[in-house]
Amino acid sequence: MKKILTTPIKDEDLLSLNVGDVVYLTGYLVTCRDVAHRRLIELKRELPVDLKGLAIFHAGPIVRRKDADHFEMVSIGPTTSMRMEKFEKQFIEETGVKLIVGKGGMGPETVEGCQAHKAVHAVFPGGCAVLAATKVEEIERAEWQDLGMPETLWVNRVKDFGPLIISIDTKGNNLFDQNKVKFNAKKGAVIDRIKKEVRFIK
Repeated sequence: MKKILTTPIKDEDLLSLNVGDVVYLTGYLVTCRDVAHRRLIELKRELPVDLKGLAIFHAGPIVRRKDADHFEMVSIGPTTSMRMEKFEKQFIEETGVKLIVGKGGMGPETVEGCQAHKAVHAVFPGGCAVLAATKVEEIERAEWQDLGMPETLWVNRVKDFGPLIISIDTKGNNLFDQNKVKFNAKKGAVIDRIKKEVRFIK
């Protein structure tokens, strides 16, 4: 059955999720990446959006202005989440955000933050930025536009946004770390087999 998270997301909505699960989001998804994290954590500036129970997307979208007060989402692809690793634990604690979406995995600090404050990180598939834009029903607000289009906090109302693959759950599990262990266990035998066929590999 299709698992849909609806904002505001509650702790109990996330407790049954495990790494590798696929979910979709309905409600509010706010783009929030490097500079917004830095403004909150390093510069101690209050975010202009209350993220409690909401979802953020590490993304730099392409947005078209329709008129003075309205925008249209053209493309919204994920940014590498690891760029926010040094901020994310504190960001989760201070904002109450429940779902973090991005590209690739995150590290131990984010794992600790998700476990302590009951949040999850999920991966949105790369190469699907235009598809993702079709899931944005409306851009309701645009905050910190002084940062430029990629770094603006775009407050999006979305429906069935996904698929989102849970990569960090509330139990301290990290899908990317688990996969590294599995892949490294298989790597040696594969390399040895290739070496026999390709002599220049040392």
